[in-house]
Amino acid sequence: MNNDVISTLNDLIETCKDGEEGFKSCAEDISNAQLKQTLMAYAESCSASARELTALVIAYGGDPETKSSLAGSLHRRWIDIKSAVMGKDDETVLSECERGEDVAKKSYRHALEKDLPLDVKAVIERQYQGVLQNHDAIKSLRDRARASA
Repeated sequence: MNNDVISTLNDLIETCKDGEEGFKSCAEDISNAQLKQTLMAYAESCSASARELTALVIAYGGDPETKSSLAGSLHRRWIDIKSAVMGKDDETVLSECERGEDVAKKSYRHALEKDLPLDVKAVIERQYQGVLQNHDAIKSLRDRARASA
């Protein structure tokens, strides 16, 4: 049981680290200073979630994940290539941020389907609500950028 809990939490730590790096990458590419600040705040939120999950892994006797996933690295590389080819307009950058949040939503949904201890499930559910809010906020920002383009 503990191994499954630790594995699930480590998967989410990877997801959070991917989100943190992804938001930082998008913040670098965005031209609007206010959006840049917003994206950096989302990166910090992902970092805080990873720290909270790390504490749970340790509490359950596991070794916490310390890096982002290969898939996340590949996605950021793809963003860099796409930005180089298409230009780094805010709408394109925000679309890629939204895509990253789609992945996070899927990871959290998958974790919530598992049979986990209530304390772990409560943390994951609370963080999942934050992921949903981030996703919707990014989508709204992207739609605004699209409308003003």
